[in-house]
Amino acid sequence: MRYPSAEPADLPENESAVVLHRYRWQVVGMLWAISFFNYADRQAIFSVFPLLQKSLHLSSTQLGLLGSSFALVYGTCSSFAGLVVDRVRRKTAILGGLTVWSLICMATGMFSNFRALVLLRGAEGLGETFYYPASMSLISDYHGTATRSRAIGLHQTSVYIGTIAGGFFAGLIGQYYGWRWSFFVFGGLGIVLALVLKHKLREPRRGAAELASINPVEASQPFPIAHSIRIIWSSPTAITLMAAFLCSNFVAAVLYSWMPTFIYQRFHMTLALSGLTATVFVQLASMLGSISGGWLADRFRAQRIGGRMLVQAIGVFGGAPFVALCGMTRSVLWLIVALTIWGFFKGLYDANIFASLFDVIDPEARGTAAGFMNTVGWLGGGATAPLIIGVISVRHSLGDGIALASLVYLSAGILLLLAALVLAPRDAFSKTKHEALRP
Repeated sequence: MRYPSAEPADLPENESAVVLHRYRWQVVGMLWAISFFNYADRQAIFSVFPLLQKSLHLSSTQLGLLGSSFALVYGTCSSFAGLVVDRVRRKTAILGGLTVWSLICMATGMFSNFRALVLLRGAEGLGETFYYPASMSLISDYHGTATRSRAIGLHQTSVYIGTIAGGFFAGLIGQYYGWRWSFFVFGGLGIVLALVLKHKLREPRRGAAELASINPVEASQPFPIAHSIRIIWSSPTAITLMAAFLCSNFVAAVLYSWMPTFIYQRFHMTLALSGLTATVFVQLASMLGSISGGWLADRFRAQRIGGRMLVQAIGVFGGAPFVALCGMTRSVLWLIVALTIWGFFKGLYDANIFASLFDVIDPEARGTAAGFMNTVGWLGGGATAPLIIGVISVRHSLGDGIALASLVYLSAGILLLLAALVLAPRDAFSKTKHEALRP
């Protein structure tokens, strides 16, 4: 039996199908803008690493710790954030998080003490931790299985544009006005955006996309916390996808955090040009890969339950050799080629991170599942990668550390094939049986 949702929805019950169809893509656009600042804010610091190192006299290990502090807090708190967003209005979690992390970003520019910067960087991770569980759950209630990968893939392009903007403009602003103003600008613009979207973003009912063919105005009440956790950790597919995300996020964190410094040191470019080169080719190619991956995965998913996971496997297997080339080459041209091709394959994977997970998770537990996914990926991958590569760069070279990360990518591909071909069909059957046992 279905029960009224425990939270009010902003979406009118008598909204016409045409208006709803248009608005569900407008939602993707609004969340795209928020996600842009989510990634611009977190990427900005990497482009001013050389300035911070010079002004604060930091070692490479300390820079690695500064880079890891965000991911450490982000990963640690993501599971809690996922549990929260399944039980509150996701609109509140999204806009509240945007306001908080933007304020913290601005505050970062006010301090010169290394410990304070580490604490603020971690606090920004706490502010941003609510966004992805809430936004992915929100999108999944506007877009069903037929369009979910395309919607999430389109939203994913904001990550790439935001990373480019954070990398380039932070370096450019830092080069002319000092590193502090990079944080003042990005944080201030985020606060303005939160005010603009306050009355434009609307809350849908949980499970609305899946229930469209049954009753579009009803959704089930939130699951008990223990039940949500049991759904996730009793799914072999979900666990395997999280392990693959850990591996993939490790590699991405390596290139995002250290590539600007790698280019600055090896090819002697300016800060702004190093930040731009490290991001623009990867992110533009990833945009194309994300859109293609969403389109392809929706079609693969129509054929088999593990279709989205197969597209992800293609992405990581295809990208692995170009990760190795990034660290090994001494040619700017080949570096750009490697970053571009890796970026395209990365987009194939990224477009389906949460869409694949939601294929085996109930709507009422999707925020919790996305939170656990972020915890595993960021705590196990994102938090450790900058520090590990910083240590390797001291003992060997930064290029060696980047090249070795390709082996981690191959591990992700093996896990994704296992999920797509063996585990997902079994989980889909179990999930169908589980529908009769919903609380």
